[in-house]
Amino acid sequence: MLTDPQVYTEMNSNLLDRQLDDILRELLAESDDELFLVNPSREAIESFVDVATAFEDDRPLVRLLADERTLKDVMDDFIVASNTADLVDADVLELRTTESPPGNSLALTADAVVALVDAGSQVGGLVSDDDGFVESASDAYQSRWESADEYNLRTPPITRVRETLSEEISPEAEDDFSNILDSLETARGDGDGLDEVTISLLVAAKNEALLYDISKWGEDVGIASKATFSRTKTKLEDMGLIDTEKVPIDVGRPRLRLKLGDDRLTDADNGQLATTAQSILN
Repeated sequence: MLTDPQVYTEMNSNLLDRQLDDILRELLAESDDELFLVNPSREAIESFVDVATAFEDDRPLVRLLADERTLKDVMDDFIVASNTADLVDADVLELRTTESPPGNSLALTADAVVALVDAGSQVGGLVSDDDGFVESASDAYQSRWESADEYNLRTPPITRVRETLSEEISPEAEDDFSNILDSLETARGDGDGLDEVTISLLVAAKNEALLYDISKWGEDVGIASKATFSRTKTKLEDMGLIDTEKVPIDVGRPRLRLKLGDDRLTDADNGQLATTAQSILN
């Protein structure tokens, strides 16, 4: 909560009893050049990425300053992280972290300071447009931003993932990959969703691609190393989700072609493929 009494006397146009994504959408629409998001919650970061990804108008530059542990936890989800990387790649989002975040969750535009207050079943955006307060807050958080650490987002942009998968494996594999992601709420690989390496290998097996090709693609695009793909392939093979067959080549050891190893997977569409694979893994 904001504690300065001046703020309360100047508040108007408060965004009360609203969905968080509605508030964030309105902030994006009303910000001309720059928007600060300070100490957003995990839910606020996820909502912002969803809103900004789908936002059709020109987007302002958003500078997001968050607690490092919160940001890392959110970015462990490949779906959120790869869409975030798209925004960073498009130069409409910058990420920095601080070990001492302020107590408030705030959004700052050129004209207003908005306190994002979660009241359980409701979310409120408490607005102050007092010129002096807005200027003081902007100066304070600009200073915090300049002293904050840049966040190294290692996940590749989802646009690049899809484009290169289509080019290097097949358009059908890219369709399967996208459809599986669309069927999942999260892609963490911690029991709440399949991880990106497992999804890639299942897609490769469905399309009978070579392990060499999918693992090389995955390493080149930045999803994971070839060693990680190999270890995950062995795990999936041991559990019966995928099979392999040797494909001779002119020089060197035969390469492995991936195939789905369970009839339940073979008969499933993409949405069911993810659900079925997850139930087998669990």
